[in-house]
Formats: sequence, C-alpha cells, structure tokens
Amino acid sequence: MLALHPQVSVRPEPFGALLYHFGTRRLSFLKDRRLLDVVQRLDGSTSVEDALTAVPEKERPAFRRALSTLEETGMLA
Repeated sequence: MLALHPQVSVRPEPFGALLYHFGTRRLSFLKDRRLLDVVQRLDGSTSVEDALTAVPEKERPAFRRALSTLEETGMLA
C-alpha cells in the first residue's frame, strides 16, 4: 500500500501543497487540494481506490497518474 515516504514533509498551501523529500532534496507541488486529501488518506486506506472514494469517477485517472508520478519520484513509498 502506498503512503508518504517517511522522509517527506508536507506543507499545505492555498493552491494545494508542497512536498519536500529530505533524503533526495526533491520538491514537488500538488496543484490541487483534493490531491493532498487523497495523499493524506493513503496512510489509513487499504488501497489506492479506497483513498480515491471522494474523487469523482471521471477524475480518478488523472489522480492515479499523479499518484504514480509521486511514487516514481520517491514521494510515496
């Protein structure tokens, strides 16, 4: 199951959030506050689909792509 990497710090912002990975020194921007909500729900969810329940079905592919990118860059583990 995906969750924030232990070395990632989240700073909520009006536009979404900033994610900073202390190990890689990588900075990522979440440009949608709903994506931040999904990322935060990952930790208590049994699956990505469970974390996406509040996202409308037609928007879920874009959220899955964003989560995949965050995983590829090490923000999620």
